[in-house]
Amino acid sequence: MPRPPRLDLPGVAQHVVQRGNDRQPCFFVAEDYRRYLRDLNEIALREGCAIHAYVLMTNHVHLLVTPPDLGCIGRMMQALGRRYVRHVNQTHHRTGTLWEGRYKTCLVASDAHLLQCHRYIELNSLRAAMVADPRDYPWSSHRHNAFGEPDTLIRPHAVYHTLAIEAAQRRAHYRAFVMDDIAPEETDAIRSHLQRQHLYGPDRFRRAIEAQLGRTVGPRKIGRPCKSPSPPEAVADRESRL
Repeated sequence: MPRPPRLDLPGVAQHVVQRGNDRQPCFFVAEDYRRYLRDLNEIALREGCAIHAYVLMTNHVHLLVTPPDLGCIGRMMQALGRRYVRHVNQTHHRTGTLWEGRYKTCLVASDAHLLQCHRYIELNSLRAAMVADPRDYPWSSHRHNAFGEPDTLIRPHAVYHTLAIEAAQRRAHYRAFVMDDIAPEETDAIRSHLQRQHLYGPDRFRRAIEAQLGRTVGPRKIGRPCKSPSPPEAVADRESRL
């Protein structure tokens, strides 16, 4: 049975995950992580893809990416995968495949759902009990998005910019959003839609994509997004009561 075509539209963010073959490690030493990020930066720039969030785990990678045109993410992932496999095989004296088949991806609506994917990605290390705070994990975008540490890979999405006008307030607001209580249903929904490669967003998002593509693209409804980020005033009030 032929595989269904990927949903791929210019200017629409995608949540991408690629796993190591048979869930085996794909990063072995710190230089492997650094090499992957350097190559990702170079290839993303070449393809014009905007990376909004990322995390490199021991045996898989999550990216939140917006492509400028059809096929850009596919070319980026193919070139990156091949280049990184050569590095790993040469450096660690191994042979054979590294990745588990095709990467998975799902389109993400430019609303609260996109910010939910942001924090889902950056909280991976916390959920895996690798760190007590996502700030302590060096291989993710959280230090940049929440604290402003330099990261030339990141190009913020417009939805991230709506959190506040001033950069410092925007980062504080984003950090509060990431560290807020998260309903298990939100995490389950993101995992499910990524695994099935369905659209992640409200029903109107699905209808808009279907109208653009001229075909049905997934389940009729995915439910309402969980709590959106609080307005900056609410964050300030909450912080004043700590």
